[in-house]
Amino acid sequence: MRPEALKGHLDALLLAVLETGPRHGYAVIDAVRDGSSGTFDLPTGTVYPALHRLERSGLVHSRWDTVGGRRRRTYELTLAGRQALKAERDVWDTFSTAVSALLAGRQWPATP
Repeated sequence: MRPEALKGHLDALLLAVLETGPRHGYAVIDAVRDGSSGTFDLPTGTVYPALHRLERSGLVHSRWDTVGGRRRRTYELTLAGRQALKAERDVWDTFSTAVSALLAGRQWPATP
């Protein structure tokens, strides 16, 4: 898949994988890759700046943990992040339905 296909959707994908609970950065990358059956194999140079941006926006919160003697940063959704994810899902539903209709040669919304 072309990287530009993700433009405008990366934040929603990251929020979605954090919905189930806190994850450290590499676990976020794994969840996106695994959840998309390998379609989205995002580099750290894409994910970490996006996570930091989401944190500055108040949509995620991070904390440092030590696991097995190694420090790692864990990210989790805030209430604002949950609300933003709901809004992103609503926008995505409308967008994807309209694109699917157009690509299938149908009009959307269906007219009587």
